[in-house]
Amino acid sequence: MDAGELLAELEPVAARLLDRHLAQSKEWFPHTLVPYSRGRDFEPDYEWSPEEAGVPAEVRSSLFVNLLTEDNLPYYFRTIESMFGRESAWGEWSRRWTAEEARHSIVLREYLTVTRAIDPVELERARMAQMSCGQVPEPDTPQDGLVYVSLQELATRIAHLNTGKLVGDRVAYDIMKRVASDENRHHLFYRDLTAAALEVDPSGMVIAMERQVREFEMPGTGIVDFDRHARAIARAGIYDFQIHHDQILVPVVLRHWGVEELTGLSDAAERARESLLKRIERIGRAGRRMARQREEQARAEQAEGKVPAQV
Repeated sequence: MDAGELLAELEPVAARLLDRHLAQSKEWFPHTLVPYSRGRDFEPDYEWSPEEAGVPAEVRSSLFVNLLTEDNLPYYFRTIESMFGRESAWGEWSRRWTAEEARHSIVLREYLTVTRAIDPVELERARMAQMSCGQVPEPDTPQDGLVYVSLQELATRIAHLNTGKLVGDRVAYDIMKRVASDENRHHLFYRDLTAAALEVDPSGMVIAMERQVREFEMPGTGIVDFDRHARAIARAGIYDFQIHHDQILVPVVLRHWGVEELTGLSDAAERARESLLKRIERIGRAGRRMARQREEQARAEQAEGKVPAQV
């Protein structure tokens, strides 16, 4: 099914899901969550020191990536609008989504600046570098786009919440919990829209699922030293292969979308489904293996009296 036909078929569903999203959304204000009383002026000769924040290095990497991803919002908006259109419920959704994501950027940046949890000079230079290149994932078709954002929004919700749990600050946890709640509603919009698309174009959607699961990566294209930060995030157990398998691929692709039970697929889609199921199984094995390796390393470091690096 071509893009125009699919989007026309799904527009009433998008309108209904948008209404649901708006009805369930709760108004909140970044300024009520940021601990401004902790703040003080930055003197001209100020140089940031890791001891100021006392946040584990891996958690700092996650906060760094989370915020810079939000900073790149104009380019995500451009991609979503060009993929789904700017009229009707599609356009209304993309603008609402953008407004909510921008609020995440506001609250994260203000928290990190007030608490000095991250070097503000490093953060600003990274923001300039990232936004100057303007790189974001750009799925080729609406089918691919629906699958990708469904997985990505859930992955983002998990990463935000897990980060909040490890910061060691109740205020940070409350902020990340609030942001994660928004991300979960974004995920539900796309997840249920993808389920509707499966009824309209099952073969096209299964082919897109196989491609997106095979190529999936967290947002971060263009972020300075992204690979290093991604490894640190995985090492901390904030987001890794095991989480990707157990909390995203299994509950969404296998259970909610029921990819194994779909019928009437084309030959190409049947081949894609077979490849998809094998890949999900391999990701699960890899995730469990890496988790065991991290546990063994942690036990070894504990036995040697080592402590995690602090920044």
